Amino acid sequence: MTIYDQMLAAYPQETEQQKHNARIEVAQLIVLAGLARSDFYSKAAFYGGTCLRIFHNLQRFSEDMDFSLTQTDGQFNWENYFPYIEQEFHALGRSVTITKKDKRSFGKVESAFLKDNTEIVNLLFQTEKSIKIKIEVDTNPPLGFATEQLLLGQPYPFYTRCVTPPDLFAGKIHALLFRQWKNRVKGRDWYDFEWYIRWNIPLHFEHLRQRVRQCNDLDMTKEQFYMMLREKIEQADMDAIKADVRQFLVHPSDMDIWSNEYFGLLADRLTFVN
Repeated sequence: MTIYDQMLAAYPQETEQQKHNARIEVAQLIVLAGLARSDFYSKAAFYGGTCLRIFHNLQRFSEDMDFSLTQTDGQFNWENYFPYIEQEFHALGRSVTITKKDKRSFGKVESAFLKDNTEIVNLLFQTEKSIKIKIEVDTNPPLGFATEQLLLGQPYPFYTRCVTPPDLFAGKIHALLFRQWKNRVKGRDWYDFEWYIRWNIPLHFEHLRQRVRQCNDLDMTKEQFYMMLREKIEQADMDAIKADVRQFLVHPSDMDIWSNEYFGLLADRLTFVN
């Protein structure tokens, strides 16, 4: 059995969806491993839902990979790191195609949230079917966040620099409050919000303020934050939220308790970094 097959064997694969999810997550691990052979983690950190899934056992599947530089760097070039990722896949008997995304193809909503200084690539690799992963790097990030080195054991032991959970929570709250998807909802934002509260992760409010200040031109106070969060919860369409996130959950029955009142009670339990 190859290392790639051993990595796949760690995941349930009873359904086609589980097989698809397993192949994507193994590919994500290989991407992280490839980047660890470069200087990437000396200047960037992993964050977002996939970071939570891989390093903090979030019980939902996540397809995209999000990174943030730790300092603004207008000269950052994703293409310098393509060879490290390609070589890591090649060493495991897999070939990949990495292409830089044309920002002119962004919709207006996506462009506004991703910002003009976000580097994005698509990684495509072939198993029984083609698998595509979108990878983003914010080259002009809101600062004031902390990072930590976390260990992975496959395909070889290596450390990944990750944004700490309270700052990850700040990024999630920013998305929950400000992300606009026209008539769609992002149920994954609500699932993650519940996860942070259930696991008593405090919110780093100052980092949230920096995100809002940079991306939305608003110097948000805690009073404004609570007002916006309450309004978002009261107006949330729970049926649409559940429908959006259901396919990504390990245990969809976790949502049986979800209601606007339930999320209001969760908001009451929110705490802040001292």
